[in-house]
Amino acid sequence: MFAVYAESFSADDPLAGLVIGERPDPVAPPGWTTVTVKAASLNHHDLWSLRGVGLRAEALPMILGCDAAGIDEEGREVIVHAVIGDPDWSGDETLDSRRSLLSERYQGTFADKVMVPRRNVVAKPAELTFAEAACLPTAWLTAYRMLFSQGALRPGDTVLIQGAGGGVATALITLARAGGLTVLVTSRDEAKRAKALELGAHGAFESGARLPVKVDAVMETVGRATWSHSVRSLRPGGKIVISGTTSGPALDDAELTRIFFLQLQVIGSTMGTRDELARLVNFLHATGVRPLIDREIPMEQARDGFAAMAGGEVFGKIVFTR
Repeated sequence: MFAVYAESFSADDPLAGLVIGERPDPVAPPGWTTVTVKAASLNHHDLWSLRGVGLRAEALPMILGCDAAGIDEEGREVIVHAVIGDPDWSGDETLDSRRSLLSERYQGTFADKVMVPRRNVVAKPAELTFAEAACLPTAWLTAYRMLFSQGALRPGDTVLIQGAGGGVATALITLARAGGLTVLVTSRDEAKRAKALELGAHGAFESGARLPVKVDAVMETVGRATWSHSVRSLRPGGKIVISGTTSGPALDDAELTRIFFLQLQVIGSTMGTRDELARLVNFLHATGVRPLIDREIPMEQARDGFAAMAGGEVFGKIVFTR
């Protein structure tokens, strides 16, 4: 079958190990199903995989991709949940120490077909296109969990989203606004700040700028470059929810004194559960909001999508279609 996969790693030139070609069809074991992929979205996780982060050399060649929407063996339109846990695990699968994502231990979604446990498919509403649905399992699910599960934010709260532009950030803006929050964003890029306002942000500021108010929570995916600003932007008792460190995890100053003196909370957040994915789908159905898609690209041209993400030329999600 057609597939987009990693054949080797390169920290300096990740696209060097990207191959667009043929791989064997999946053969689903008992309890699993095969989904015919109609659309799959690109995530930073896929670039990190090509750099050798989170993917072992002995697992190569590995089909990339965490997210997909398609048609299962029963002919149902479904969304694929990317977190593969231990079959004996119960409860929040993101806390399962043996969990993995598609494209880490199991072949990913950038292919004609992907196999997953039957419990890992969620019904796709008819009003969502396959491209829109394919945006949900990683970036949008991550944003939903950050805001409403880990952040426990409520209508009327004020949230700061660092680094407007990427898939998670644009999902955070859209979901937060639809959830009744006051939404502030930062970006180094003036054009991205303007787009964030068009998307629904109440205010957009230069990275590191002093905000007009202290916020209830900060959604942090950038790391080193924005950490100090995130801590200093919080009201006493406020919280940072962190799900990534795209600028690096090594902090110049962790702001520990400010954190304990102001009784701030630092909360980690990773992906989301199948139940949260189902709730996210219901949220979109109820509110009418839709994922922001930067561009749709035939999967045969996947290299162009990877290059755009590597170059930071993205506002929203890149989706590969079949």
